[in-house]
Amino acid sequence: MADTCLICELESADASTQVFADDLWAASIVPGYDVPGWYFLRARRHAEKITGLNDDELATFGRRAQDLVAAVTTATGAEATYMLMFGEAFPHFHVLITARGAEIPPQSRGGELLKLRAEKADFEASKALIPAVRAAYLQRAATSGTPLATEATR
Repeated sequence: MADTCLICELESADASTQVFADDLWAASIVPGYDVPGWYFLRARRHAEKITGLNDDELATFGRRAQDLVAAVTTATGAEATYMLMFGEAFPHFHVLITARGAEIPPQSRGGELLKLRAEKADFEASKALIPAVRAAYLQRAATSGTPLATEATR
């Protein structure tokens, strides 16, 4: 773990905030981004940016991302589900998966959705959504041919 890496610190987060974890990837609610339907999909080891991923991580990232986006869309009924990657504030490789409902006005869609983070944050509602997203993820993973996580929840 790198010194003071917020993403690495998620390894010790409460299991009730986690959608899944396998040997390489984990998806969970993240403090400060705890909007219902928003999750970080992150490499479990400290790998900086997409260029820092090893061959196994690269080979599995697309399937994990696709399965998580599908699960979030199913569980939330989102009109759109975004996958965002920046890597400047937190270089540890991760993507932010965000559900966007029909109630979000056009001027707040796309990257503008991030400006609603503080207004829409609700840790308890985010946590309450985890079982539905987890179930949808496990169902999707089982039907997509993804080897199921070695630890669906920690």
